[in-house]
Amino acid sequence: MSATYVSPGGGVHHRMLDGDHVAKASVAAADGGFELFEVHAPAGPAAPLHVSPWSGVLYVLEGTVQVQVDGEGCSVEPGGAVTLPAGVPCTFRVERGAARFLAITTGLRAGRFFAEAAAAAPAGTPPADAMAGLARVTARHGVALVLLATAGPAGA
Repeated sequence: MSATYVSPGGGVHHRMLDGDHVAKASVAAADGGFELFEVHAPAGPAAPLHVSPWSGVLYVLEGTVQVQVDGEGCSVEPGGAVTLPAGVPCTFRVERGAARFLAITTGLRAGRFFAEAAAAAPAGTPPADAMAGLARVTARHGVALVLLATAGPAGA
């Protein structure tokens, strides 16, 4: 394995609904390796609630990120981190301004998923069209979108 340098602003950009996921590093190793992304996320709706086959860590550099993991919510400020276990429903959102955080994922699958998801549902895609695009991509990568059941009107 050799060292790789990625300059500030460098990396492969995956511009999605929930922000620009910039691939900074991908390290293959006997134990499965990891990937590192710098995420620039604007204020807006939460990323779709989903279950990923990889675990991850979010480390916030700027702004505040609201994270939900397995039904529990927390507010992560600069210098804070949260773990996202594989197989557990999770999502995030930025309520005000923007945030910048590092996402470290286990294995070498997240980058391929981000690339296809960005192509299928790029930033600016209307939500209904975006969900259709994401639905076409998620199964190929072992990611499941979690559709929340909504209660109907009383007495229905």
